[in-house]
Amino acid sequence: MRKNSIAVASASFLLLAGAAITAAPAAQAGTPGGTHAADRNTDFNGDGYEDVLTGAPGATVGGHRGAGYVTVQYGSAKGITTTGRAVIGQNTPGVPGAAEAGDGFGKALASGDLDSDGYDDAIVGIPGEDIGTVADAGGIVILWGSPKGLSGGAGQWLEADRPTAGKRFGAGLAAARFTADTPGDLLAVLDRTDLRLHLFEPAAPGAATSAFRPRAVRTDSGALTGADRSGVAAAGRAIQPTSLTTGDYDNNGYADLVVSGVSGGEEPGHGWSAHWAGGADGLTRVRELRGGPVAASGDLNSDGYDDLVTGEPHSPDDGGETFTGGVVGVYYGSEEGPAGVEGPGSPPRYLTQDSPGVAGAAEEGDGWGTDLSLGDTDGDGYADLAIGAPGEDIGSVADAGAVWVLRGSPDGLTTVRSRDFNQNSPHVPGAAEKGDRFGGQVRLVDPNRDGKSGLLAAAPGENTHDGAVWVFSAGSGGVGATGSWSYGGGSLGAPYADARYGAAIDD
Repeated sequence: MRKNSIAVASASFLLLAGAAITAAPAAQAGTPGGTHAADRNTDFNGDGYEDVLTGAPGATVGGHRGAGYVTVQYGSAKGITTTGRAVIGQNTPGVPGAAEAGDGFGKALASGDLDSDGYDDAIVGIPGEDIGTVADAGGIVILWGSPKGLSGGAGQWLEADRPTAGKRFGAGLAAARFTADTPGDLLAVLDRTDLRLHLFEPAAPGAATSAFRPRAVRTDSGALTGADRSGVAAAGRAIQPTSLTTGDYDNNGYADLVVSGVSGGEEPGHGWSAHWAGGADGLTRVRELRGGPVAASGDLNSDGYDDLVTGEPHSPDDGGETFTGGVVGVYYGSEEGPAGVEGPGSPPRYLTQDSPGVAGAAEEGDGWGTDLSLGDTDGDGYADLAIGAPGEDIGSVADAGAVWVLRGSPDGLTTVRSRDFNQNSPHVPGAAEKGDRFGGQVRLVDPNRDGKSGLLAAAPGENTHDGAVWVFSAGSGGVGATGSWSYGGGSLGAPYADARYGAAIDD
């Protein structure tokens, strides 16, 4: 609970008034000057190795169930381990607030260099935070990067200018350099009740403890400020947003922003995303795209343009366009931004488990596309795609979950030499069990800087919701199961009972 904090007024753009929004999956973070998968911004100690930030929002901390915590594992020449790590929650010295039941610290995550000091910072969403007597108003803690990595010291607190019950401010997060007139990354935040996207920057470059101030953004009707929030909902399709991703889809050196969610109105529940283009003057709303509520970015065909991949794990059967078991859509980057099969704004290339070369079969409830991540797993210069399907049944074991890795190529995403893994696969520790939800989160990451991204696959339902993460190494043939290993909160010296460890992994 926050009783005496300084609220920040935000410039925000309204996406849909008066509708509900579900909690966001792990947010997608950007990097200054672009967001190619090969140049992520998750190096909190500035040593050149990618680090891994993981949330355990269900964990009991200080006797408070569901207070939550995050872990950071620092990359090195040996990759990630269970020793080179830190565990941080709201009871950690220097972290604003205090651990309380239901806070959900770490339910949403992002990273970026917000204070432009050369060290990436961790942004932790706490959507269940109470502000005074206002329940679930939500808040954010920023953990500043340093030569020693992350710590709770001098942590920055952010909350909405008007805390509202159920607002769940911080349910979706992203950070990237969207404009030329800021030295570091800007912070984008979703909230639940107003369905607004707020944009913030530090009040003074390098002043880590200073207040944040709002940033104006642009829509197709011109500049949008905190006093003028009309026109966005009327200008386009009603989207109930759930997640954010960034990518330099037009290769202009500035990150673009994609707000993904599902449709409201007369045809509810279908995946849609809104694309804002970054540029020297800031963000400008461009178009709506079919696909969502999950999205990720990377350069699948190595042409210099980031590509946008969307996941729709559940599509309503209302007699219209449906995809049983989930669908993944691919928009390729171009001078005009994300392009479908017939150009920008046209339908993407769709893939399902029924696509040739993809193992398995599309079945109701699989949730194929629940989480996505891009990275080069074999060092060939093309980003590959990891796809999670936590609702996949393994034999007769319901919702055990599975993960697929599809390859990038000169022609873009291909199903040739695709791989799939579950807990019953050879060399994978453990066993497929009901409700494990293996693949609930996926991340392709290169923590040892060898040019090949290994796979992290989380099962937040493992051991009746303790949660765990599996590590799959990568070589010249891509990701493989040989030598794979797993760990959970207990492996890192943190509370593990019902922690839902791995419910969020920053990408």
